[in-house]
Amino acid sequence: MSARHLPEATFARTRLGSGPGLVLAHGAGSSIAGTYGPILDGLAAHHTVVGVDYPGSGDTPRATAPLDLDEIADQLVAAAVAEGLDTFALHGYSLGGPVAIRAAARHPERVTALVLTATMADPNNQQALTLRVWGKLAATGDRRLVSEFLFPHALSPQAMEAMPAEQLEEVITYAAADIASGTVEQADLAGRIDVREDLAGIRVPTLVISTTVDHLAPPALHHQLAENIPGAQLTEIPTGHLPMVERPEEWQNLITDFLAKHNA
Repeated sequence: MSARHLPEATFARTRLGSGPGLVLAHGAGSSIAGTYGPILDGLAAHHTVVGVDYPGSGDTPRATAPLDLDEIADQLVAAAVAEGLDTFALHGYSLGGPVAIRAAARHPERVTALVLTATMADPNNQQALTLRVWGKLAATGDRRLVSEFLFPHALSPQAMEAMPAEQLEEVITYAAADIASGTVEQADLAGRIDVREDLAGIRVPTLVISTTVDHLAPPALHHQLAENIPGAQLTEIPTGHLPMVERPEEWQNLITDFLAKHNA
């Protein structure tokens, strides 16, 4: 169906559920399970859900060279096709947003809808600096330090202060153990990404979910996406960068309600 050649699907992948296709692109330093774990079953209740783990995440081997956005986007589509999905909706979270946008731009015949959460077309100065420091910390191999750095940026102040000190320590420790080995390469990719030229060509129903207390991907970047994708709808969820932690059920409903509305 797609005019563009697809590579062999080599990234580790997840498949769940049945029904219309929904293909997921995860955030940097995470994985499909890490990004979508709390809502995977809910998404799979009415969709065939497919996602890939980027190099250095899940069971996909770490890359030996800088990551390439086109390659990851093509691997995402190749995995969906290998799982029998000729057409599908796409959801991209954080770094997964540009991955999904590029996949839609390179394989428009396959994409029925697009949902983007806590993401951007290209980083602004605030995000670029955060990504640079994050990558340098990840390169030290000190996962606990990386986790301590990320949490004040990733959680809303309300969520941070609602946790007793002991619980916060437990959460930081748990998150540290789950940090992807490929975080250095993934943070590097996020820092140099630019899909602005792809936005005007998107012709499918699109929802941009803005995390309104987000310090990792500031809301201004979400608004730029919605303003530059033709016909895009913008909705807000009052969380930091981690809606799967702060408001998973609400996040899931925003995604599934939009897809149902557009029969995707």
